[in-house]
Amino acid sequence: MKPIYITTPIYYINDVPHIGHAYTTIAADFLARFHKLAGRETHFVTGTDEHGTKIAEVAQKRGMSEIEFCDSVVREYEKAWENLTIDNDYFIRTTSKRHEKAVRRILDAMKKAKTDDGQDVVYSGYYEGLYCIGCEKFLTEKDLVDGQCPDHKREPEKLREKNYFFRFSAFKDRIKEKILSGELLILPEERRREVLGLIEQDLPDFSLSREHVTWGIPLTFDKSQVAYVWVDALTNYITAIGYADDEEMFAKWWQKAEVVHLMAKEILKFHCLYWPAMLMAAGLKTPDKIFLHGFFTVDGEKMSKTLGNQINPNDMVAEFGADVTRYLLLTQYPFGVDGDIQAKRFVMQYNSDLANDLGNLVSRVVTMIMRNFDGQLPEFSDAIENVEPLLQQARDLPQTAYGHIKEFRLTNAIGEALNLVRATNKFFNDAAPWQMAKEGDLKKLGGVLYACAEIIRIVSIVLYPIMPSKMKELRTVFSLDDSTLTLEHAGNSSGLKPGTGVKLDEPLFPRLNSKKSGDATTKTEKKKAEPDNLLDISEFARAKLVVAEVIAAENVEGADKLLKLQIDIGTEKRQIVAGVAQYYSPEKITGMKIIVVTNLKPAVIRGIESNGMLLAAKAGKQLFLVTPDGDLPPGAKIS
Repeated sequence: MKPIYITTPIYYINDVPHIGHAYTTIAADFLARFHKLAGRETHFVTGTDEHGTKIAEVAQKRGMSEIEFCDSVVREYEKAWENLTIDNDYFIRTTSKRHEKAVRRILDAMKKAKTDDGQDVVYSGYYEGLYCIGCEKFLTEKDLVDGQCPDHKREPEKLREKNYFFRFSAFKDRIKEKILSGELLILPEERRREVLGLIEQDLPDFSLSREHVTWGIPLTFDKSQVAYVWVDALTNYITAIGYADDEEMFAKWWQKAEVVHLMAKEILKFHCLYWPAMLMAAGLKTPDKIFLHGFFTVDGEKMSKTLGNQINPNDMVAEFGADVTRYLLLTQYPFGVDGDIQAKRFVMQYNSDLANDLGNLVSRVVTMIMRNFDGQLPEFSDAIENVEPLLQQARDLPQTAYGHIKEFRLTNAIGEALNLVRATNKFFNDAAPWQMAKEGDLKKLGGVLYACAEIIRIVSIVLYPIMPSKMKELRTVFSLDDSTLTLEHAGNSSGLKPGTGVKLDEPLFPRLNSKKSGDATTKTEKKKAEPDNLLDISEFARAKLVVAEVIAAENVEGADKLLKLQIDIGTEKRQIVAGVAQYYSPEKITGMKIIVVTNLKPAVIRGIESNGMLLAAKAGKQLFLVTPDGDLPPGAKIS
């Protein structure tokens, strides 16, 4: 299998990292980890862009030298990536000597290059026009909105200075051919069409250097000029793998590998047009794939300091932990498109996906193994109804998920694993292993529990790239080590050995009842509780109320007030324990339609697990169940 080289853009360090930086970096880390699971040699690089006028200005305002300022901000990035357990193979800084050497080498190579008709690829001239310090790029009048840079809301400077230019016009047709043939694959398709549309426009030659900038890399062939910050930054992708100092490494990870650049779409022109042209001029191959994901808003608003809705990834980690932060950011909407990160839904999504679905499945399976088999994994039994289709879905999961990964459908890969978890919860409820335990049918009970444990094992591998620490923790529950943490082992049948010790000391994903009082996900000020204890509508909306049908009921031994109910809530069957036995006999309540809360933390009552709560009202000494006004089906939502 061909090695793969994965990069993020290098981040401009005029400020500390936010979730925009974290989003792309987590995605790249997830990709890299998944390819490693598949046994593919992988090299993953991220880093920081540290030159240019803007950096010099900010450093001066803070009373620091440029490198002192850069060092201080880089530490913030390194801290953020460590907190998020980003497992990059190399961190590139554009102020490093290694990078400086590579930039000079590629500029020298371009300076010596000729076009097909014999012209110099690099030539000197004067630039006269507009320049935005905020984004460190030259603009035209067409780029402006009301005379201002649309991104930085400031008027660009008018410049006239000597530059060295790159003869981009000589490379447009060759770039177009590479894109049309798929040799340079730009994804998603919408971005590919955008790049092809830009090629058809009359794009000018671009500057390679700046004259009146001091914080940058001087050109070897003209010491009065420094490399234009974008040219400097783009070179990082080859700097990090030995372009100027390790020919063997460079050949492996650039010339002979699949090169994948991952980034947001606002830097499309530089990466999809200018960068390939520079590489062609230097006699190097172009990237194989460039994936440009969309923009996101936060709770429907553009993220900005003014609105106070910026999300600090370190604060998210402090509140949710690294793995849950990674999961929440990458599953808010389909990867690649524009979307909305709903910070107000973080707790709700965590409880639904991780606490209720995955965590609850693990807890139920392990608890029953500990209770009925002395904590030893039981034998599988092929006498279990409806288990084979589920096991086949589990066996297919690793390659199904990896197929999504290879097409950059990151959210889909995660979703496949969670869908299997939900299907397994439904199988567990339908099989009713608690009834098997009561009847003493340990063969069938063991078969159900083994099948569920085996599915959990496979899920732990597929979800490892997004939640590495939590999935390792989950694997220790079943006495699994890292030697089987591969897609190959995930696809093996019967990966768990009967008799293996199984133990869960505490919930894998403890349910969160509410956000912490110091909730750090956004800087938006929270409203204080009203003195009359009024609920905000969003608080009430967290309760999931649905119609349920009671399909079986029995008294709880030794508890006069309790009934154990099996209920159908449409998407699955559940067991709940309710204190209604004094008012409703098992015969009377069976078949009734009731209203239940489905997103409560599971509880154990008199040794019986209860997953939900029914609603009732009391008048005097009589209790009445809350029932729907009409023949609504199980699962109908109450709102």
